[in-house]
Amino acid sequence: MAADLTRRLFLTRSAALGCSLAASPLITPVTFAATPGDARLVVIILRGAMDGLGAVMPHGDPAYAGLRGALPEGAADLDGFHALHPALAPLMPLWQQGQLGVVHAVSTPYRDKRSHFDGQDLLEAGITDLSAGLSRDGWLNRLLQHYPGVGTDTAYAIGRDALPILGGAAPVSRWSPEADLTLSPQALKLAELVMQDDPLFAAALAQAYDITSQPEMGGSDQPKARGKKGPSPEGRIAEFAAQQLSGAARIASFSINGWDTHDRQEVALTRALAKLSEVILTLRDGLGGPVWQQTAVIAMTEFGRTVRLNGTGGTDHGTGGAMILAGGAIRGGQVVADWPGLTEADLYARRDLMPTRDLRAHAGWIIQGLFGLDRGVVERTVFPGVDLGADPRLLL
Repeated sequence: MAADLTRRLFLTRSAALGCSLAASPLITPVTFAATPGDARLVVIILRGAMDGLGAVMPHGDPAYAGLRGALPEGAADLDGFHALHPALAPLMPLWQQGQLGVVHAVSTPYRDKRSHFDGQDLLEAGITDLSAGLSRDGWLNRLLQHYPGVGTDTAYAIGRDALPILGGAAPVSRWSPEADLTLSPQALKLAELVMQDDPLFAAALAQAYDITSQPEMGGSDQPKARGKKGPSPEGRIAEFAAQQLSGAARIASFSINGWDTHDRQEVALTRALAKLSEVILTLRDGLGGPVWQQTAVIAMTEFGRTVRLNGTGGTDHGTGGAMILAGGAIRGGQVVADWPGLTEADLYARRDLMPTRDLRAHAGWIIQGLFGLDRGVVERTVFPGVDLGADPRLLL
Protein backbone atom coordinates (compact mmCIF):
# COMPACT_ATOMS: atom_id res chain seq x y z
CA MET A 1 0.00 0.00 0.00
CA ALA A 2 2.78 2.44 0.92
CA ALA A 3 4.60 1.70 -2.36
CA ASP A 4 1.41 2.37 -4.31
CA LEU A 5 0.88 5.68 -2.55
CA THR A 6 4.51 6.66 -3.12
CA ARG A 7 4.04 5.96 -6.83
CA ARG A 8 0.92 8.11 -6.73
CA LEU A 9 2.98 11.01 -5.39
CA PHE A 10 5.39 10.69 -8.30
CA LEU A 11 2.44 10.65 -10.69
CA THR A 12 0.86 13.72 -9.16
CA ARG A 13 4.07 15.65 -9.63
CA SER A 14 4.45 14.33 -13.17
CA ALA A 15 1.05 15.84 -13.97
CA ALA A 16 2.69 19.27 -13.69
CA LEU A 17 5.03 18.20 -16.47
CA GLY A 18 2.21 17.53 -18.89
CA CYS A 19 1.08 14.00 -18.03
CA SER A 20 -2.52 13.10 -17.24
CA LEU A 21 -3.67 10.67 -14.59
CA ALA A 22 -6.96 8.80 -14.84
CA ALA A 23 -8.46 7.54 -11.64
CA SER A 24 -11.86 6.97 -10.06
CA PRO A 25 -14.82 8.19 -12.15
CA LEU A 26 -16.46 9.21 -8.88
CA ILE A 27 -13.91 11.98 -8.41
CA THR A 28 -14.26 15.38 -10.03
CA PRO A 29 -10.96 17.17 -10.71
CA VAL A 30 -10.48 20.85 -10.08
CA THR A 31 -8.03 22.79 -12.22
CA PHE A 32 -6.16 26.00 -11.39
CA ALA A 33 -3.98 28.49 -13.20
CA ALA A 34 -2.03 31.52 -12.04
CA THR A 35 -2.10 34.74 -14.08
CA PRO A 36 -0.81 38.27 -13.55
CA GLY A 37 -3.11 40.70 -11.78
CA ASP A 38 -5.61 40.38 -8.97
CA ALA A 39 -8.80 39.34 -10.83
CA ARG A 40 -10.07 35.83 -10.19
CA LEU A 41 -12.27 33.69 -12.43
CA VAL A 42 -14.10 30.49 -11.51
CA VAL A 43 -15.77 28.53 -14.32
CA ILE A 44 -18.16 25.79 -13.20
CA ILE A 45 -19.31 23.29 -15.82
CA LEU A 46 -22.83 22.04 -15.06
CA ARG A 47 -22.63 18.64 -16.73
CA GLY A 48 -25.86 17.12 -17.94
CA ALA A 49 -27.69 20.21 -19.27
CA MET A 50 -29.23 22.43 -16.59
CA ASP A 51 -32.85 23.40 -17.16
CA GLY A 52 -32.55 27.17 -17.22
CA LEU A 53 -36.34 27.58 -17.19
CA GLY A 54 -36.45 25.58 -13.97
CA ALA A 55 -33.52 27.30 -12.28
CA VAL A 56 -34.55 30.86 -13.14
CA MET A 57 -38.27 30.78 -13.92
CA PRO A 58 -39.70 33.45 -16.27
CA HIS A 59 -43.09 33.45 -14.56
CA GLY A 60 -43.90 36.84 -16.06
CA ASP A 61 -44.12 35.34 -19.54
CA PRO A 62 -47.84 34.74 -20.26
CA ALA A 63 -47.12 31.26 -21.63
CA TYR A 64 -45.04 30.06 -18.70
CA ALA A 65 -47.83 28.83 -16.41
CA GLY A 66 -49.37 26.77 -19.18
CA LEU A 67 -46.05 25.05 -19.83
CA ARG A 68 -44.72 24.59 -16.31
CA GLY A 69 -47.58 25.32 -13.91
CA ALA A 70 -47.44 27.46 -10.78
CA LEU A 71 -44.17 28.48 -9.19
CA PRO A 72 -42.94 26.00 -6.58
CA GLU A 73 -43.35 26.94 -2.95
CA GLY A 74 -40.34 28.89 -1.74
CA ALA A 75 -39.41 30.37 -5.12
CA ALA A 76 -37.83 33.80 -4.69
CA ASP A 77 -39.03 36.58 -6.98
CA LEU A 78 -36.21 38.57 -8.56
CA ASP A 79 -37.67 41.33 -10.66
CA GLY A 80 -41.37 40.65 -11.16
CA PHE A 81 -40.66 38.58 -14.27
CA HIS A 82 -38.11 36.00 -13.08
CA ALA A 83 -37.92 33.90 -9.92
CA LEU A 84 -35.19 31.73 -8.43
CA HIS A 85 -35.85 28.07 -7.78
CA PRO A 86 -36.24 27.43 -4.02
CA ALA A 87 -32.93 25.53 -3.93
CA LEU A 88 -31.21 28.74 -5.10
CA ALA A 89 -33.02 30.90 -2.54
CA PRO A 90 -29.98 30.84 -0.19
CA LEU A 91 -28.29 33.01 -2.85
CA MET A 92 -30.87 35.80 -2.53
CA PRO A 93 -28.64 37.87 -0.21
CA LEU A 94 -26.05 37.88 -3.00
CA TRP A 95 -28.71 39.06 -5.46
CA GLN A 96 -29.69 41.86 -3.10
CA GLN A 97 -26.02 42.84 -2.71
CA GLY A 98 -25.54 42.93 -6.48
CA GLN A 99 -23.27 39.86 -6.43
CA LEU A 100 -25.53 37.38 -8.25
CA GLY A 101 -26.81 37.65 -11.79
CA VAL A 102 -28.32 35.55 -14.56
CA VAL A 103 -27.91 35.47 -18.33
CA HIS A 104 -30.93 33.82 -19.95
CA ALA A 105 -31.84 32.50 -23.41
CA VAL A 106 -28.26 31.69 -24.42
CA SER A 107 -26.44 28.67 -25.82
CA THR A 108 -23.29 27.61 -27.60
CA PRO A 109 -23.55 27.28 -31.42
CA TYR A 110 -24.41 23.59 -30.96
CA ARG A 111 -27.76 22.70 -32.53
CA ASP A 112 -30.21 19.82 -32.97
CA LYS A 113 -28.14 16.68 -32.24
CA ARG A 114 -28.34 17.25 -28.48
CA SER A 115 -25.52 14.91 -27.45
CA HIS A 116 -24.06 15.54 -23.98
CA PHE A 117 -20.62 14.47 -25.17
CA ASP A 118 -20.56 16.77 -28.20
CA GLY A 119 -22.27 19.59 -26.35
CA GLN A 120 -19.74 19.56 -23.52
CA ASP A 121 -16.87 19.22 -25.99
CA LEU A 122 -18.04 22.33 -27.82
CA LEU A 123 -18.67 24.20 -24.57
CA GLU A 124 -15.17 23.54 -23.23
CA ALA A 125 -13.39 24.00 -26.55
CA GLY A 126 -15.21 27.30 -27.04
CA ILE A 127 -15.38 26.83 -30.80
CA THR A 128 -18.16 27.12 -33.37
CA ASP A 129 -18.27 23.66 -34.87
CA LEU A 130 -16.67 20.35 -33.93
CA SER A 131 -15.99 19.41 -37.55
CA ALA A 132 -14.31 22.64 -38.66
CA GLY A 133 -10.77 21.57 -37.79
CA LEU A 134 -10.31 24.32 -35.23
CA SER A 135 -8.14 23.93 -32.16
CA ARG A 136 -9.45 21.57 -29.50
CA ASP A 137 -7.53 23.39 -26.77
CA GLY A 138 -9.82 24.58 -24.01
CA TRP A 139 -10.84 28.21 -24.19
CA LEU A 140 -9.47 28.97 -20.74
CA ASN A 141 -6.11 27.58 -21.82
CA ARG A 142 -6.11 29.77 -24.92
CA LEU A 143 -6.79 32.73 -22.65
CA LEU A 144 -3.70 31.82 -20.61
CA GLN A 145 -1.53 31.60 -23.71
CA HIS A 146 -1.80 35.38 -24.06
CA TYR A 147 -0.09 36.02 -20.72
CA PRO A 148 3.73 35.87 -20.76
CA GLY A 149 5.27 34.09 -17.81
CA VAL A 150 2.09 32.32 -16.65
CA GLY A 151 2.95 29.85 -13.88
CA THR A 152 1.14 27.21 -11.88
CA ASP A 153 0.91 25.89 -8.35
CA THR A 154 1.87 22.33 -7.47
CA ALA A 155 -0.18 19.89 -9.56
CA TYR A 156 -2.54 17.15 -8.33
CA ALA A 157 -4.58 15.39 -11.03
CA ILE A 158 -6.51 12.47 -9.58
CA GLY A 159 -9.77 12.11 -11.43
CA ARG A 160 -11.60 10.86 -14.47
CA ASP A 161 -10.52 13.66 -16.80
CA ALA A 162 -8.31 16.71 -16.89
CA LEU A 163 -11.07 19.24 -17.69
CA PRO A 164 -10.72 19.98 -21.43
CA ILE A 165 -11.61 23.62 -20.82
CA LEU A 166 -8.09 24.13 -19.44
CA GLY A 167 -6.30 21.67 -21.73
CA GLY A 168 -3.65 23.04 -24.06
CA ALA A 169 -0.16 24.43 -24.35
CA ALA A 170 -0.26 26.74 -21.33
CA PRO A 171 0.75 25.00 -18.09
CA VAL A 172 -1.98 24.47 -15.50
CA SER A 173 -2.24 22.63 -12.18
CA ARG A 174 -4.70 19.87 -11.36
CA TRP A 175 -5.85 18.51 -8.03
CA SER A 176 -8.78 16.65 -6.54
CA PRO A 177 -9.79 17.14 -2.91
CA GLU A 178 -10.85 13.50 -2.77
CA ALA A 179 -7.22 12.36 -2.67
CA ASP A 180 -6.68 10.52 0.61
CA LEU A 181 -3.05 10.24 1.66
CA THR A 182 -2.65 7.93 4.64
CA LEU A 183 1.01 7.09 5.31
CA SER A 184 2.38 5.66 8.51
CA PRO A 185 5.21 7.67 10.09
CA GLN A 186 7.66 4.97 8.95
CA ALA A 187 6.36 5.05 5.37
CA LEU A 188 6.47 8.85 5.32
CA LYS A 189 10.07 8.81 6.53
CA LEU A 190 10.98 6.29 3.83
CA ALA A 191 9.32 8.44 1.16
CA GLU A 192 11.24 11.49 2.38
CA LEU A 193 14.51 9.57 2.16
CA VAL A 194 13.70 8.38 -1.37
CA MET A 195 12.89 11.90 -2.53
CA GLN A 196 15.44 13.94 -0.54
CA ASP A 197 17.80 14.40 -3.48
CA ASP A 198 15.06 15.75 -5.74
CA PRO A 199 13.68 19.06 -4.41
CA LEU A 200 10.77 18.98 -6.88
CA PHE A 201 9.43 15.63 -5.68
CA ALA A 202 10.23 16.35 -2.05
CA ALA A 203 8.15 19.52 -2.24
CA ALA A 204 5.30 17.58 -3.83
CA LEU A 205 5.36 15.02 -1.02
CA ALA A 206 5.34 17.68 1.68
CA GLN A 207 2.50 19.67 0.15
CA ALA A 208 0.40 16.60 -0.67
CA TYR A 209 0.72 15.27 2.86
CA ASP A 210 0.02 18.65 4.41
CA ILE A 211 -3.15 19.21 2.34
CA THR A 212 -4.65 15.75 2.72
CA SER A 213 -3.91 15.68 6.44
CA GLN A 214 -6.38 18.51 6.98
CA PRO A 215 -9.79 17.07 7.97
CA GLU A 216 -11.66 19.68 5.98
CA MET A 217 -9.73 18.60 2.86
CA GLY A 218 -10.62 14.93 3.30
CA GLY A 219 -7.57 13.85 5.31
CA SER A 220 -7.80 11.37 8.17
CA ASP A 221 -5.28 12.53 10.78
CA GLN A 222 -7.98 14.03 12.99
CA PRO A 223 -11.44 12.49 13.42
CA LYS A 224 -14.45 14.58 12.53
CA ALA A 225 -16.76 15.59 15.33
CA ARG A 226 -19.34 12.85 15.78
CA GLY A 227 -22.72 13.79 14.36
CA LYS A 228 -21.36 16.88 12.60
CA LYS A 229 -22.19 16.91 8.92
CA GLY A 230 -19.27 17.96 6.78
CA PRO A 231 -19.37 19.66 3.39
CA SER A 232 -20.40 17.72 0.32
CA PRO A 233 -17.74 16.66 -2.22
CA GLU A 234 -18.65 19.75 -4.23
CA GLY A 235 -18.31 21.85 -1.09
CA ARG A 236 -14.83 20.45 -0.47
CA ILE A 237 -13.89 21.31 -4.04
CA ALA A 238 -15.08 24.87 -3.45
CA GLU A 239 -13.17 25.09 -0.16
CA PHE A 240 -9.95 24.07 -1.83
CA ALA A 241 -10.60 26.35 -4.81
CA ALA A 242 -11.05 29.29 -2.44
CA GLN A 243 -7.86 28.36 -0.63
CA GLN A 244 -5.85 28.35 -3.85
CA LEU A 245 -7.48 31.48 -5.28
CA SER A 246 -6.63 33.31 -2.07
CA GLY A 247 -2.99 32.63 -2.96
CA ALA A 248 -1.26 32.48 -6.34
CA ALA A 249 -4.03 30.93 -8.42
CA ARG A 250 -6.22 33.23 -10.46
CA ILE A 251 -8.40 30.81 -12.47
CA ALA A 252 -10.22 27.71 -11.27
CA SER A 253 -12.49 25.34 -13.16
CA PHE A 254 -14.43 22.31 -11.97
CA SER A 255 -17.66 20.43 -12.65
CA ILE A 256 -20.93 19.76 -10.90
CA ASN A 257 -22.82 16.73 -12.20
CA GLY A 258 -26.47 15.71 -11.92
CA TRP A 259 -28.27 18.04 -14.34
CA ASP A 260 -29.73 15.46 -16.75
CA THR A 261 -33.33 15.59 -15.55
CA HIS A 262 -35.34 13.31 -17.86
CA ASP A 263 -37.41 11.86 -15.00
CA ARG A 264 -38.92 13.49 -11.91
CA GLN A 265 -37.09 16.69 -12.65
CA GLU A 266 -38.07 18.48 -9.49
CA VAL A 267 -36.21 15.97 -7.33
CA ALA A 268 -32.99 15.91 -9.36
CA LEU A 269 -32.99 19.63 -10.17
CA THR A 270 -33.51 20.56 -6.53
CA ARG A 271 -30.55 18.40 -5.54
CA ALA A 272 -28.28 19.82 -8.23
CA LEU A 273 -29.23 23.45 -7.56
CA ALA A 274 -28.62 22.94 -3.83
CA LYS A 275 -25.07 21.83 -4.70
CA LEU A 276 -24.58 24.95 -6.81
CA SER A 277 -25.83 27.16 -3.98
CA GLU A 278 -23.44 25.47 -1.55
CA VAL A 279 -20.51 25.88 -3.93
CA ILE A 280 -21.11 29.59 -4.55
CA LEU A 281 -21.56 30.39 -0.88
CA THR A 282 -18.50 28.32 0.05
CA LEU A 283 -16.43 30.25 -2.49
CA ARG A 284 -17.74 33.54 -1.09
CA ASP A 285 -16.96 32.57 2.49
CA GLY A 286 -13.59 31.02 1.69
CA LEU A 287 -12.32 33.90 -0.42
CA GLY A 288 -13.34 36.61 2.01
CA GLY A 289 -14.24 40.19 1.26
CA PRO A 290 -11.26 41.67 -0.62
CA VAL A 291 -10.61 38.66 -2.86
CA TRP A 292 -14.32 37.93 -3.43
CA GLN A 293 -14.71 41.52 -4.61
CA GLN A 294 -12.30 40.76 -7.45
CA THR A 295 -13.88 37.41 -8.35
CA ALA A 296 -16.30 36.41 -11.09
CA VAL A 297 -17.97 33.00 -11.07
CA ILE A 298 -19.54 31.64 -14.26
CA ALA A 299 -21.73 28.54 -14.09
CA MET A 300 -22.46 27.27 -17.61
CA THR A 301 -23.98 24.17 -19.19
CA GLU A 302 -23.85 22.43 -22.58
CA PHE A 303 -27.46 23.20 -23.59
CA GLY A 304 -30.90 23.80 -22.10
CA ARG A 305 -33.93 21.55 -21.90
CA THR A 306 -37.37 21.36 -23.48
CA VAL A 307 -39.91 23.93 -22.34
CA ARG A 308 -42.59 21.27 -21.82
CA LEU A 309 -42.40 18.55 -19.20
CA ASN A 310 -42.45 15.01 -20.55
CA GLY A 311 -44.66 12.13 -19.41
CA THR A 312 -42.40 11.29 -16.46
CA GLY A 313 -42.28 14.80 -15.05
CA GLY A 314 -38.88 15.49 -16.55
CA THR A 315 -37.48 17.48 -19.44
CA ASP A 316 -35.54 16.34 -22.48
CA HIS A 317 -32.46 17.78 -24.16
CA GLY A 318 -33.14 21.24 -25.54
CA THR A 319 -31.29 24.30 -26.85
CA GLY A 320 -31.50 27.66 -25.09
CA GLY A 321 -30.57 27.81 -21.41
CA ALA A 322 -29.15 30.04 -18.71
CA MET A 323 -25.84 31.02 -17.12
CA ILE A 324 -25.52 31.80 -13.41
CA LEU A 325 -23.03 34.53 -12.48
CA ALA A 326 -21.74 35.39 -9.02
CA GLY A 327 -18.93 37.29 -7.33
CA GLY A 328 -18.03 40.74 -6.14
CA ALA A 329 -16.76 41.66 -9.61
CA ILE A 330 -20.14 40.87 -11.18
CA ARG A 331 -22.72 43.57 -11.86
CA GLY A 332 -25.43 41.48 -10.25
CA GLY A 333 -29.05 42.03 -9.36
CA GLN A 334 -30.10 41.67 -12.99
CA VAL A 335 -31.28 39.05 -15.46
CA VAL A 336 -29.68 39.82 -18.81
CA ALA A 337 -31.69 38.51 -21.74
CA ASP A 338 -33.11 39.40 -25.12
CA TRP A 339 -36.19 37.42 -24.15
CA PRO A 340 -37.65 35.47 -27.10
CA GLY A 341 -40.98 34.46 -25.56
CA LEU A 342 -42.48 31.06 -24.85
CA THR A 343 -45.38 30.78 -27.27
CA GLU A 344 -45.00 27.85 -29.63
CA ALA A 345 -44.16 30.12 -32.56
CA ASP A 346 -41.36 31.70 -30.50
CA LEU A 347 -39.67 28.40 -29.62
CA TYR A 348 -36.72 26.83 -31.34
CA ALA A 349 -38.07 23.90 -33.41
CA ARG A 350 -41.36 24.53 -31.54
CA ARG A 351 -39.97 22.72 -28.49
CA ASP A 352 -37.00 24.59 -26.96
CA LEU A 353 -36.24 28.01 -25.57
CA MET A 354 -34.89 30.05 -28.48
CA PRO A 355 -31.29 31.18 -27.83
CA THR A 356 -30.95 34.86 -28.66
CA ARG A 357 -27.22 35.25 -27.98
CA ASP A 358 -24.10 33.11 -28.03
CA LEU A 359 -23.11 32.03 -24.53
CA ARG A 360 -19.47 32.56 -25.57
CA ALA A 361 -20.07 36.28 -26.12
CA HIS A 362 -21.04 36.78 -22.49
CA ALA A 363 -18.07 34.73 -21.27
CA GLY A 364 -15.87 36.70 -23.67
CA TRP A 365 -16.94 40.06 -22.25
CA ILE A 366 -16.26 38.80 -18.74
CA ILE A 367 -12.71 37.64 -19.47
CA GLN A 368 -12.04 40.75 -21.54
CA GLY A 369 -13.03 42.89 -18.56
CA LEU A 370 -11.25 40.81 -15.92
CA PHE A 371 -7.96 40.27 -17.71
CA GLY A 372 -7.80 43.12 -20.23
CA LEU A 373 -7.69 40.96 -23.35
CA ASP A 374 -7.98 42.72 -26.67
CA ARG A 375 -11.41 42.22 -28.23
CA GLY A 376 -9.84 40.84 -31.38
CA VAL A 377 -7.96 38.20 -29.37
CA VAL A 378 -11.21 37.08 -27.74
CA GLU A 379 -13.06 36.86 -31.05
CA ARG A 380 -10.27 35.24 -33.07
CA THR A 381 -8.40 33.09 -30.57
CA VAL A 382 -10.18 32.46 -27.28
CA PHE A 383 -13.60 31.99 -28.89
CA PRO A 384 -12.89 31.64 -32.64
CA GLY A 385 -15.79 32.85 -34.73
CA VAL A 386 -17.74 34.54 -31.94
CA ASP A 387 -19.22 38.00 -32.43
CA LEU A 388 -19.02 39.70 -29.04
CA GLY A 389 -21.60 42.27 -30.07
CA ALA A 390 -22.54 45.02 -27.67
CA ASP A 391 -21.15 44.99 -24.15
CA PRO A 392 -23.83 43.50 -21.82
CA ARG A 393 -22.12 45.19 -18.84
CA LEU A 394 -21.79 42.07 -16.72
CA LEU A 395 -18.89 43.44 -14.65
CA LEU A 396 -18.60 46.41 -12.35
